[in-house]
Amino acid sequence: MNAVTGAFGYTGKYIARRLLKLGERVVTLTGHPERPNEFSSAVKAFPFQFDNPEAMAESLARVRVLYNTYWVRFDHGKATYERAVANTRALLRAAETAGVKRVVHISITNPDPKSPLPYFRGKAILEEEIRKAGFSYAIVRPTVVFGLEDILINNIAYLLRKAPLFLIPGTGQYRLQPIYAEDLARIAVDAGHASGNVTIDAVGPETFTFEELVRLIAQAVGSRAAVLHASPHIAHAGALVLGLLLKDVVLTSDEVAGLMGNLLISASPPTGSTRLSDWIAANAAALGARYASEVRRHYAD
Repeated sequence: MNAVTGAFGYTGKYIARRLLKLGERVVTLTGHPERPNEFSSAVKAFPFQFDNPEAMAESLARVRVLYNTYWVRFDHGKATYERAVANTRALLRAAETAGVKRVVHISITNPDPKSPLPYFRGKAILEEEIRKAGFSYAIVRPTVVFGLEDILINNIAYLLRKAPLFLIPGTGQYRLQPIYAEDLARIAVDAGHASGNVTIDAVGPETFTFEELVRLIAQAVGSRAAVLHASPHIAHAGALVLGLLLKDVVLTSDEVAGLMGNLLISASPPTGSTRLSDWIAANAAALGARYASEVRRHYAD
């Protein structure tokens, strides 16, 4: 049996779908066990119990492979990076107690325990925790994940549809290699079925500068917005204003720094096969039709 954290969310949903299509049993640990979902009775839901790893271990009874997608994109109330690291440690202890044989952990490209960016630093810390644990592991490091439920690319398209101008931080020449959510799920599930400890970068077959990506999306959605360059500080200030209007966190200063630091690319060969340019062309009508709120998705009751 398999457990997928956050199977009612984004990347977890794609992993759960793939496992079910293969005829495998799936349970999920989630912060929203009563939330409506596409799986009905096919996926039994258990609540996270980070403050009680022993109870959480009971939810993982008879689980052979744990697919962990749990993380936070930014600090929000009590949901901080520091808390996310502590919660994941509790989850790993629960997995060891339950006798889980293998963990597939979704990390990020270019994690660094000395990074000034808490997202990348926290991911690096947890990778070390996993390597020291008593189960076999696969660490999967995606870049930007795209799909119809995506936040970043969808919301770029939304702003290009709705706003009169779009600000690119800095030169826009920093690069990223987006990976399709279904490709990420395939990589994760294949890693779950394999043996031995492995670390895999999950990257798509195309590399874009950020400006190239914005202009590709703008053309696909028929945007009339003026695409302008601004200092990272001004671009982030604009995102803060938009966040107030949309009641969301549109873009953080750390995310700007990560993009501009070329942390969302890999030196490894592509492991995904789906071209973002083809996907955008095929999904242009739906892309950015609605704003995708991170706060509403994860923190609304």
